[in-house]
Amino acid sequence: MKETKKNKSYSNAKSSVQSVVSGTSDTKTKARYNKQGKVINNRTAKSAPKKQPAKQSAVKSAQKPLRIIPLGGLGEIGKNITLYEYDGDMFLVDCGMSFPDEETPGIDIVIPDFSYLIENKDKIKGLVVTHGHEDHIGAIPYLLRNLNIPIYATRLTIGLIEGKLTEHKLLSDAKLNVIKAGQSVTLGKFKVEFIHVNHSIPDAVAFAITCAAGTVVQTGDFKIDTTPIDDQVIDIARFAELGKKGVLALLSDSTNAERPGFTYSERLVGESFSNLFKKAEGHRIIVATFSSNIHRIQQIIDEAVRCKRKVAVSGRSMLNVVSVASELGYLKVPKGVLIEIEDLNNYPLDKIVIITTGSQGEPLSALHRMAFSEHRQLELVPGDTIIISATPIPGNEKLVDKVINELMRKGANVVYEKMYDVHVSGHACQEELKLMLSVVKPKYFIPVHGEQKHLYKHALLAKAMGINNKNILIPTNGAVIEVTKNEIKSSETVTSGRVLVDGLGVGDVGSIVLRDRKHLAEDGIIVVTVAIDSNTREVVSGPDVVSRGFVYVKESEQLMNDLNELVCDILERCYISNISDWNTIKGKIKDGVSKFLFSKTHRSPMVLPMIMEV
Repeated sequence: MKETKKNKSYSNAKSSVQSVVSGTSDTKTKARYNKQGKVINNRTAKSAPKKQPAKQSAVKSAQKPLRIIPLGGLGEIGKNITLYEYDGDMFLVDCGMSFPDEETPGIDIVIPDFSYLIENKDKIKGLVVTHGHEDHIGAIPYLLRNLNIPIYATRLTIGLIEGKLTEHKLLSDAKLNVIKAGQSVTLGKFKVEFIHVNHSIPDAVAFAITCAAGTVVQTGDFKIDTTPIDDQVIDIARFAELGKKGVLALLSDSTNAERPGFTYSERLVGESFSNLFKKAEGHRIIVATFSSNIHRIQQIIDEAVRCKRKVAVSGRSMLNVVSVASELGYLKVPKGVLIEIEDLNNYPLDKIVIITTGSQGEPLSALHRMAFSEHRQLELVPGDTIIISATPIPGNEKLVDKVINELMRKGANVVYEKMYDVHVSGHACQEELKLMLSVVKPKYFIPVHGEQKHLYKHALLAKAMGINNKNILIPTNGAVIEVTKNEIKSSETVTSGRVLVDGLGVGDVGSIVLRDRKHLAEDGIIVVTVAIDSNTREVVSGPDVVSRGFVYVKESEQLMNDLNELVCDILERCYISNISDWNTIKGKIKDGVSKFLFSKTHRSPMVLPMIMEV
């Protein structure tokens, strides 16, 4: 009996010692011993699962796929946004908008569908932004209304985002963080390194995105300019270092994948400006360009200073960008050069340069208003030299041509890209794309940013560079791309698409509204109004037929009279048939009028019956 107590006491002592070693005083802790009495493992009364060796755990973690989900920017120009996910953590790259086209009449801008992001808002650690163009930052205010996530970008990009958030009254709650090229940020299980690239705006960066699955490089919009305006050459050496270490996948800008050779340096435009300014001596100069092309604006200002001209800025977005870029030191403007647009009349025409928006022929832009004599502060005079320093975005060619034609009717001397070197692209051409592929040496390749033809052409370039065809994936918006060291695949999709912004309305204009707008634009509308006694069901007044956008009533009196008689006959038949439901009566009026008008005109206007009870 004594011996048993002694053994029990000895066992408890060992348990107590083991509890101290393991950092716990749990009385339920048990120690396991081998035959020599040494501790093998420590477990609670309810045995916990065996801990895997660190090496084995790391291997298992690396086998989890990295998920890359483009939610915009593929098969289209603009609306760039990409979601990365690994082991439950997510983050976003860019959040841009696109401009409406002929299929979206009356729409202001188009933004991505955020449904999938809202569903996973608790997993999203932040947003990193490549640069400050609208197709990469334009939808950020709409995103922050749903997800107030931290934003990481370079100094100028943050400055431009601040301006947008101020307009939307969201700046006070925003979490904005300035990151320099060469620095990194940790977002959950991801490490994101910022790498300097050349583009048509300063402070543009690419990203090296690292997690346990490997490293992915996303270039953002880029070109390789060896003589940039700010002397900051693309950090091609860093891309090469990453390539030597091993890059799992490359997502690369495809905008200029159809164009052979190299993209010209921005300095070429400066030389063209110098020649054109000399030819314009004695005349006022107006230059239209993208408001975000700060390098271009700098060259215009430099040339104006050389010619001893004052510079005025027109257009809200241009004013905002010039203000932010000057304040942050990205735009160097000598004192006394900038003047207010209201003060133009105080200077001779040949001492003025005006920098304006409207290079895409936008109907509300400053250049468009000048062309059609709608600008409140500026009127064109014969002899004005107007330089359109931009290439039309696909789909905008007709708008630009319309403005050019009207400017020429006003007697202006119009210079545009097809005539002189007044614009160079900010995107890499084929040889630069191949150079990026050759230094990064990715195992997998995913072309991004561009229409389907651009993505396909870029994929062919990658194949020509030796990347196996099975390692190249041309994705679509919403596709879930799963990447591991052994394969790349896309087997599922998530909600994606476009949300239309019209005035203050976000998403309230859908396919039905657009269909009606196009119907109205193409065929016009016929409104049939009639007042009916609710008790007797007799017609009190009308029917009155109103045409808008269908026929000119004064020249089509017979047609309108016949239409009026037709409606009277329909109402009479409804009365005789004892039809009292207003919706049924409306349907019969609509069908009858539509068939009658098509038989007479072979046109199908929208027919809108309106019945009033009295």
